[in-house]
Amino acid sequence: MQNLHPRKFSIDRSDRERLAGHPGQVIWLTGLSGAGKSTIANALEVALYRHGSRTFVLDGDNIRQGLNKDLPFTDEGRIENIRRVAEVARLMMDAGIIVITAFISPFKRERELAKDLIGADRFCEVFVDTPLAICEARDPKGLYRKARGGLLQNMTGIDSAYERPQTPDVIVDGSTSSVQESVDAVCRLLRKVVHPVA
Repeated sequence: MQNLHPRKFSIDRSDRERLAGHPGQVIWLTGLSGAGKSTIANALEVALYRHGSRTFVLDGDNIRQGLNKDLPFTDEGRIENIRRVAEVARLMMDAGIIVITAFISPFKRERELAKDLIGADRFCEVFVDTPLAICEARDPKGLYRKARGGLLQNMTGIDSAYERPQTPDVIVDGSTSSVQESVDAVCRLLRKVVHPVA
């Protein structure tokens, strides 16, 4: 590391944000598999895009098929998965993009590290709070069925822990809230923290 020297370039974050018309931001959706994170992320991006915002969604399954396909689904693999995602989200935020992440991100420590890396003023934690029983009933990928049948190890909520956020910026009730209500709740927060850049 001693031979690495960060390079400063002529165009910085503030220049990119002026071009975008808004600050870069990271909206971090966390919750169990099947909670509704990806569905909400998609609807939120559509709403922000229609408003003229520059956006991008980083989704757990998509990232695991590319950038992080080498990582196992162990606790250690999950920790490294979130570290890499946080680094990518920070780079995209520096480009003036509103980044929406949809990851289980089960461990409190890694979510806090992501927040520290990105910056508390640029990080909105959204907890999609859907009870395990409802997530299992939905089971859109059949993962809970496999885990209960002993065919899948380290399933979050079954034999791997999920540490609930204690003080998220937004809590979405994934059992009763509609997708639109969830998007509206996040957008209300964003109106408070994201202001147009002149």
